[in-house]
Amino acid sequence: MNEADTCRKEVVPRLVAAGWDNEPHSFTEQRTFTDGRIIPLASGVRRGKPKRADFILRYTRDFPIAVVEAKANYKTAGEGLQQAKEYALILGLMFAYSTNGREIIEHDFTTGRESRVERYPAPAELLDRYLRAAQLGSSQRSTILEPYNLAAGKKPRYYQEVAINRAIEAIAKGQRRILLTMATGTGKTATAFQICWKLWNSRWNRHGEHRRPRILYLADRNVLVDDPMNRDFAAFGDAAIKIESGLAPTSREIYFAIYQAIARDEKRPGLYRRYPTDFFDLVIVDECHRGSANEGSSWREILEYFKPAVQLGLTATPLRNDNRDTYAYFGNPVYSYSLRQGIQDGFLAPYRVHRIITTVDAAGWRPTQGDLDRYGREIPDREYRTQDFERIVALRSRTDAIARHLADYMHSTDRSAKTIVFCVDQEHADEMRRLLNNHNADLALATPDYVCRVTADEGAIGRAHLSKFQDVETSSPVILTTSQLLTTGVDAPTVQNIVLARVVGSISEFKQIIGRGTRVRDDYGKYYFTILDYTGSATRMFADPEFDGEPAYVDEIHIDDEGEETRIDLITDDEEVIDPSVDRPVILDDADHTTERRKYYFDGGIVEIAHHLVYELDTQGKQLRVVSYSDYTAKTIRSLYSSSLALREGWADMAKRAEIIERLEERGIDFDKLASAAGMPESDPFDLLCHFAFNAPLRTRRERAQRLIKERTGFFDLYGPSAKAVLHELLDKYAEHGMAQFKLPDVLKLKPISDHGNVREIAALFGGVDSLRQAVSRLQEELYAA
Repeated sequence: MNEADTCRKEVVPRLVAAGWDNEPHSFTEQRTFTDGRIIPLASGVRRGKPKRADFILRYTRDFPIAVVEAKANYKTAGEGLQQAKEYALILGLMFAYSTNGREIIEHDFTTGRESRVERYPAPAELLDRYLRAAQLGSSQRSTILEPYNLAAGKKPRYYQEVAINRAIEAIAKGQRRILLTMATGTGKTATAFQICWKLWNSRWNRHGEHRRPRILYLADRNVLVDDPMNRDFAAFGDAAIKIESGLAPTSREIYFAIYQAIARDEKRPGLYRRYPTDFFDLVIVDECHRGSANEGSSWREILEYFKPAVQLGLTATPLRNDNRDTYAYFGNPVYSYSLRQGIQDGFLAPYRVHRIITTVDAAGWRPTQGDLDRYGREIPDREYRTQDFERIVALRSRTDAIARHLADYMHSTDRSAKTIVFCVDQEHADEMRRLLNNHNADLALATPDYVCRVTADEGAIGRAHLSKFQDVETSSPVILTTSQLLTTGVDAPTVQNIVLARVVGSISEFKQIIGRGTRVRDDYGKYYFTILDYTGSATRMFADPEFDGEPAYVDEIHIDDEGEETRIDLITDDEEVIDPSVDRPVILDDADHTTERRKYYFDGGIVEIAHHLVYELDTQGKQLRVVSYSDYTAKTIRSLYSSSLALREGWADMAKRAEIIERLEERGIDFDKLASAAGMPESDPFDLLCHFAFNAPLRTRRERAQRLIKERTGFFDLYGPSAKAVLHELLDKYAEHGMAQFKLPDVLKLKPISDHGNVREIAALFGGVDSLRQAVSRLQEELYAA
């Protein structure tokens, strides 16, 4: 029996006999739990192979507990155990089974032991083992098993399910501070909603009373509480309320608030003090890395005041020097799901990176003696670099060059692609908005809000623009300029361009920013996004060994003062990068409005775009490298195959060739792009690979086909005239269109081959279907024999 037979004839009957088919228990068969990594290609995208478990056993619909991997009966039962354990670890399950139909091997993660078992345990048996290991009693059982709210028709993904169950388990066990670390775009808010729903619906509370819990959801921006309240948490209806306008309601169960509305300041003692310290059972702190856990913070007072409550922190940033306070306060996360994992699983969009350098960013800018700024002030004589622009000195020509280049880029790609431009401050965002509007005047004429600024100063108008921008059904605004407001917590699923016009100081902030583009929307053709980096921030972040997400590729463009691209250069790994930690003057915070000008404004001079670099990943996708595409391809091929002969042996076999192509595509190698780089669009992919990796001569597909006909006459003499004619016509199809023409039986339905009859009649010319397949397979072997 093969693996499918084992599943159908052995595993399913035994699972049914153990009770896994009786409500509320169930098992899912051959269910994929990832989408497969998105691989950008020159002609579009493809998905890598998704992860699929043979069987997942569920105690209830929303509580998976074990995984089963089946193998063919001629293999040992233990051969699938490593895969079963891997899937169990990924899915957060405590029990893994491997079977060949005759024997069953169990791995119990609660004890670390492996053993042969005669049968699959009954659902109640596995649940009891899990509860004992987790030290949970019968009183916590209902909270653990409380169903999700699926009214919106959206079932949690596997990692959200793990996060929900880990958090609920920690709460049920009495843990007081809990942390979930989940990359931006992976659904922290949806996860928090399901946690709240399970607690609320099961009537969990700290005192064990017969009432629903009181939950406080805290964030530092209105958009971060308004969106969840009106979208994900809408199912709570009238049970939810926002604390605002100086009022402290107490009659609801789900409360939303921003720190600023309830915190203490010079004028107010703190609205939060109107609540008893033990009023809330659970406090959820969204984006908790943004200061609430910092010792000495006024916001920390709120958490300390509500100390009796269970406190759940949500963050997208793993532990680093700039967020140690968060981890010191909440402790290690009960679950983490990284940017890299999201990209590998295909739930997050990979990204392409363009590194664009202006002349003043490349060489620095120094004022000419006697230069005065816009307000008649003399500009201090010194050399200004990227980290100084728009902080100490504002160069209108630099901002204009960036705006012109961005407009040209979108004109050559997609002018309706939603784009966020991150600027230094609100003033810079306004200047950028104006210049982008003028460089897109034709579109702004028909759509006045084609470019909008969304910063704190806009208030309700800005929020309206943002709301329209977030709506996947609206076409405008297309470009938003901002400074800090959109760096975190804003869900805009169809964003395709992230533009860095300011230096990003930390990996935490960088990941928050690029998180604006990581959402995947298959229904709108959004599979990847582009980062246009005008400050070198992305380059520096990719070089950090702690960075856990990789780009599909990066190129660097140099532009002139007209925004025109001037040349493409390659740089080495020791490219100078900007260190924001260098002590330099900084502007005042946006909120600190003073009558004194914060920086110098220089409206003259000429700024051009100077460089365009191409970065690629190494074969492991872990390190950013600066190479040409052809060099990257050559090194990748040589890492997989030591010689052209080794590559040829695999390529000649259809099945092995498909595996080779998949492996190369997963590493970002696109045959159309290679053919373009070689200037030989009619070359066979095999010849392209050998040419770049082993310096072999290039030939066209037709040359390869004609060489086969001329030099391998003995092969064709094995067949009669009609069969030989079919083989020649197959070669003609290959020469004209490529390898896809060897696909049976589809190609047999195309003229002139179909003139020989239907598929069955053509197969008869070779002595039957099997003989036809052997002939076509042999034809390909001969084609690549030399």
